[in-house]
Amino acid sequence: MPAIRLFGRKWLAASDDLVIPGLFEIFVRLLWLILIAIVYTKYYENTWECAAGGEYVRTYIIGMMSLLSAVILVLVALVNRSAQGSITDTDARRHVPPILIVKLFLIVPECVLNVFGTMWAFCRDVVVCPYEGHFSRTVIEGMVVFNWALFGLAIFGLALIFDPLGSRRYQDAQETPSAGESLRHKKVTSLWQKRFRWLFCWVRSDEHGHEAFQQVAALLSALFRSTDLVPSDILAGCVLLRVKQKRETREKRRLQMLTDDEPKYSTDLNRVFTVAPKWMNLEHARHFLRLSMAAYGWPFVMYRYCATGFFRLMTKVTCCSCFRRKSTVVIEDNCCLCHLAGVKYVSKIREEDILFASFRNHIFELPFCVIADHKTSNIVIAIRGSISLRDVFTDLTATADKFEAEGFPAMMAHKGMIVGAEFIAKRLRQVGILNKALAKYPEYGLIITGHSLGAGVAALLAIKIRPLYPEVKVYAFATPAGVLNRDAAKLTESFIFTVGVGDDFVMRLGVDSAENIRTGIIQTLHASRLPKYRILLNGCGYALFGVPPGDLETTWRDDAVLSSPGLSPLLGRNNISTIAATTEANFLSSDISVRRFSKTRLYTPGRILHIVSRKKTRQERKAGTGGPTYEMRWATPEDFMDLKVMPRMLLDHLPENIYQTIDTILREQRDDSSEII
Repeated sequence: MPAIRLFGRKWLAASDDLVIPGLFEIFVRLLWLILIAIVYTKYYENTWECAAGGEYVRTYIIGMMSLLSAVILVLVALVNRSAQGSITDTDARRHVPPILIVKLFLIVPECVLNVFGTMWAFCRDVVVCPYEGHFSRTVIEGMVVFNWALFGLAIFGLALIFDPLGSRRYQDAQETPSAGESLRHKKVTSLWQKRFRWLFCWVRSDEHGHEAFQQVAALLSALFRSTDLVPSDILAGCVLLRVKQKRETREKRRLQMLTDDEPKYSTDLNRVFTVAPKWMNLEHARHFLRLSMAAYGWPFVMYRYCATGFFRLMTKVTCCSCFRRKSTVVIEDNCCLCHLAGVKYVSKIREEDILFASFRNHIFELPFCVIADHKTSNIVIAIRGSISLRDVFTDLTATADKFEAEGFPAMMAHKGMIVGAEFIAKRLRQVGILNKALAKYPEYGLIITGHSLGAGVAALLAIKIRPLYPEVKVYAFATPAGVLNRDAAKLTESFIFTVGVGDDFVMRLGVDSAENIRTGIIQTLHASRLPKYRILLNGCGYALFGVPPGDLETTWRDDAVLSSPGLSPLLGRNNISTIAATTEANFLSSDISVRRFSKTRLYTPGRILHIVSRKKTRQERKAGTGGPTYEMRWATPEDFMDLKVMPRMLLDHLPENIYQTIDTILREQRDDSSEII
């Protein structure tokens, strides 16, 4: 950081990205130098006796030894310079571009020598030597193949780091911040749209494909507008954020011990649910989470049981269903009804109780099932979460849009989820399945449930159909952060029950939190005192062994950079003059609220139960006893506005882990009750 400039343009790599690749290449080149030196010792004198091509062989051996020695020296200098300074200290690495140019120009003689080597190794008529050894030929053949492969990888690497907008024209345009920024934003948006059209050509045929591509392209462009980050900077920034957040957590715990004013988690279910309606309970939540998992169909079964999933589904499939009469109305499943088989296996519900199932999956169109649940006396609409690329585009169409529902004031909501909820509401009206089901079971209630994206769509669908079905309830699991505006989210607390576990990143993922983490990455990059290669190597260690306490202090230049109030995150006391000179800093030091991609902040709907792992007390650790595994509390949407980089942020989002958490809580409660009796 910033991106390196070569040949008059910017590339998607930085001057400190060459340490690890350079060390790897030094090792390989040194190995080949040793082997070619052995060939020289054993074979060079015999080349004078070659009937033909001896000059080719001598030129190749001497030239390759000289060239490998020169390349190794250049690589040593390149690695040494690239390892200097912290990520933002580009002056310490000012010699990297010229050294890199020398390294690139050495490719030309290397190609010429490799042609000689190819003639020796594979053209028998060009080189005719009577004393050619097996070892020498093997080494030369291997080196030739390796070098051509290395050239191919170099071309591939250049293609990866090529920035289509890195030409001087766009760099000069940024000297006028308003016009240049607008031009670059439009070009980046257009570039992302083209990439989506080429990479996801099967998706663009969807009815809403073009609109989704446009929205997601605008979002990605806005997130990194006027920043000079390269991919490795983002990775290093995430590692630094992990260290910073652990440091903040430690400080927060210290303050909590002093002030004792933080919200408390509890292991007592009765105490927690005393203030909640009777229908909000973990027994029902566990049951409806199983139905939410069932909506994922056969992919979920194969994911959960990689080795035996096929055999588990075989007992539930309906072969040649196209020619059989079905008790369930099924839309867009295959001929063997594999998706329906997955629903039946996971939910443990009979096929005749699955009243309707739509497995149509396009952008903004999610699969869902309507189930007659006799165990809880409810008609259940189970909506599938994200599992396909189309679902990802629905997730990322995250701008706030108007959402209208009878009986509710004007609302703003996640645009992709709005269209998804309207699609399901329209399909339900077309088939009339809810009216038929409630007419058949008049004493039954109506429940909507879903996980992840399905949870957000379930919340908006409940708002949409609530005027017709005022008793509708929602069980939502791992709901994304950006679904409804705050006032609307508060109105849903009476009929939406949201369950989240631990460090689930999706519950904290929204446009605002993504913009905040972008700013946080840049902040920590400027505050770090370590070179990038050290940060990335430390990150591997953190993933395996956690963050050592010493790194919480030694990683940073100055605490003021991380904690000074009233300053831009980039503008610490020690580096104001350096950073303020860049376009990036000038942009990021402006008011954050002005540059939001979405002007309306969106929140998690419903009443939120947050479950976390309980840390054992000192007495429990000394005695070696157990105690409850989890504790919980009622949280607010504001508790999930900051995206955190944590070890379990993905695992805590998976539905089977949420199910296991709830099941463990209920099992421990039963065990405690039996001990009391």
